[in-house]
Amino acid sequence: MRDLKKDFKGKKITVMGLGLQGGGVAVVKFLAKYKARLLVTDLKSKEELAPSLQALKALKIKYVLGIHREEDFVHTDMIIKNPAVPSESPYLALAKKHHVPIETDIGIFFKYCPASVLGVTGTKGKTTVATLVYEIIKKEKRDAQLGGNIPQKSPLDLLEKIKKSTPLILELSSWQLEGLKKHKISPHIACITNIYPDHLNRYKNFQDYIASKKIIFLYQKTSDFLVLNADQEEKNLVKDAKSQIFFFSLRNHRKVSRGSYVQDGKIYFLHSKESEAEEILHVSSLKLRGEHNLANVLAAVTLAKIYGIKTTSLRKVLQDFRGVPHRLEEVRLWQGIKFYNDTAATNPHAAVFALSSFTEPIVLLAGGASKKLPHEELAKKIKEKVRAVILFRGEASEDLKKELKKIKADNLIKKEVSKMSEAVEESKKWARKGDVVLLSPGAASFGLFQNEFDRGEQFRNLVNKL
Repeated sequence: MRDLKKDFKGKKITVMGLGLQGGGVAVVKFLAKYKARLLVTDLKSKEELAPSLQALKALKIKYVLGIHREEDFVHTDMIIKNPAVPSESPYLALAKKHHVPIETDIGIFFKYCPASVLGVTGTKGKTTVATLVYEIIKKEKRDAQLGGNIPQKSPLDLLEKIKKSTPLILELSSWQLEGLKKHKISPHIACITNIYPDHLNRYKNFQDYIASKKIIFLYQKTSDFLVLNADQEEKNLVKDAKSQIFFFSLRNHRKVSRGSYVQDGKIYFLHSKESEAEEILHVSSLKLRGEHNLANVLAAVTLAKIYGIKTTSLRKVLQDFRGVPHRLEEVRLWQGIKFYNDTAATNPHAAVFALSSFTEPIVLLAGGASKKLPHEELAKKIKEKVRAVILFRGEASEDLKKELKKIKADNLIKKEVSKMSEAVEESKKWARKGDVVLLSPGAASFGLFQNEFDRGEQFRNLVNKL
């Protein structure tokens, strides 16, 4: 690996976008460690960024907050762009005009990383799949590392822990993948869990969003591997792939010539068309709820088998795995009512998956900020499954209300709230013994919360205090 200190020491670097997710803080700490001269600029104010600024108070950093100045994008050696910053920013265009290199944390990571990467992306499920694959591989290879789109961390934090032989699993968002396009790099083993409309407040259209996801395999070689969801053939991803393709399918095992599928209540893996399918385990032995999580398990099984993990190791982890925080996370049983935290459901499709995972009556905490996504299917699922809806104020909630009204289900809306404490209190009024109270917003969190994880933490804390 190249000498990081030599490459960064004394360089004047503008970090664009500190944010509140923790990734910006991690990037700044990394660059400060290697003696870069740092200027951090963010359109948010000092007050809005207080938690992030507190985390960096011991470091010598220059801040320009509440505005961006043109000079900071011209008179600098490099710009590090936070993934949330739109690529169309006029300040980035100005930097390009003056030939200032623009980087991302994931771009720098891939540039210096000595290990080959197993990368997972998708609209939903990528965190669960990446974490599950990490746990499976770690069972046999203790030095495995997990990183990428992980809250409060930067992939750069892993660089000093990685050797050429280190098993490395990265969760990659569409915005992070855009940072790889410049370098024309894709992981050695790649997986797309699924693709549904998302982030249409950021992308021009759905096709633009799909294009960002495809970066995970666009630069693969014929010796690399790609895992795709066979139940989403309409996304037509295969035509652009050069690598060796494996599939997973919930719906039809005949779609899988090699990969994982479900048949007669069991999960199987097929090494090739000519081989005999290997039984992995019975679906009933899994602790994860929901069909969408079964699809996540199939993706993880396929990735682990490509990696060469023994079935005995695989089976043991699958049987014990209970999921990851903020994703259909069972928080508490209180007076016969189960409370679930699914705050990571930031689009309507994810909320539909969550609602489909329960047979019990549901009191749903939903809504919030808009990502310009359709709400018809969510409204139908609410009418079918939900006893009462408590909405967080925001544009997405207004869209959902309109769709519920169209199908004469707006009577399910019991209250609109601006605080999590109000939502939890209201849920107690409507939930009965045997019900589920489910936080699955199907919307973004900005406006009322720092981020979706803050939303989930507040819910969890309040429920545990009941």
